[in-house]
Amino acid sequence: MDNQAEVREFLTSRRAKITPEQAGLPSGSRRRVPGLRRSEVAALADVSVEYYAKLERGNLAGVSPAVLEAVARALQLDDAERAHLLNLAHAADGSDALTRPRRRTAQWKAHRSLQWVLDAVTAGPAFVRNGRMDLLAANELARAFYTDVYANLSNQANLARFQFLDPASRRFYPDWEQAADIAVAILRTEAGRSPHDKGLHDLVGELSTRSDDFRTRWGAHNVRHHGTGTKRFHHHTVGDLTLAYEGLEMAAAPGLTLTIYTAEPGSASEEGLRLLASWAAPQNTASPAEQGVD
Repeated sequence: MDNQAEVREFLTSRRAKITPEQAGLPSGSRRRVPGLRRSEVAALADVSVEYYAKLERGNLAGVSPAVLEAVARALQLDDAERAHLLNLAHAADGSDALTRPRRRTAQWKAHRSLQWVLDAVTAGPAFVRNGRMDLLAANELARAFYTDVYANLSNQANLARFQFLDPASRRFYPDWEQAADIAVAILRTEAGRSPHDKGLHDLVGELSTRSDDFRTRWGAHNVRHHGTGTKRFHHHTVGDLTLAYEGLEMAAAPGLTLTIYTAEPGSASEEGLRLLASWAAPQNTASPAEQGVD
């Protein structure tokens, strides 16, 4: 990915999101641009207009941490956006090569003890994914939960392909637009963290070519930290599920995330997961309908 283009489009898009009122500046009546002017961002960051213009043209190489932090404050970046700006700066001056995680091949598999950990989680789906949203390892309940993802071989066990290229995702995610925003923000964050990942380049190119929904969202340059929250799903065998999730960065495998979904105790969603687990159990050959699942 072209680092200068990424920097230029990210800074421009963030500037457009901040109104003068939000920045504590007079709005005036003859503004020709959405959001702040370059001169206003420069003043807020305490740098010259010429210097900020150079940054917004994509030239972050050699920029000091203090200036990056000042720009982040001026643009009111959140934690994920600030981290993304730092990643872009590291890539611009080549320092990302010193901290870049070792490239993982498509054949990466969970070592036995990690699979044991996943299998020990029996009350909710538990899985490991990378920043490209490939499902790399999962417990039985996660495989049953994502049965639509695994059922279509063209998805290649990738949640982003499923989201944008598989019609089944429209049923699986009741809040499809929100889920699509999250998926693209995760990929955009990974692009800043791993700008030399060929697999990610190929995935983004494929989705941009085949999905207008993806292409529009990719151009927005939104990023996010995806650590905890609640999502709604509709599983074709057990119906509606509202699940909380926790995503844990794996210290022993940089770049990978362990995610666990769970339901509120005593809720209908907890009962749904229990029925799904019963159906997914290897020794159970009865269908959900035969077990009384509507």
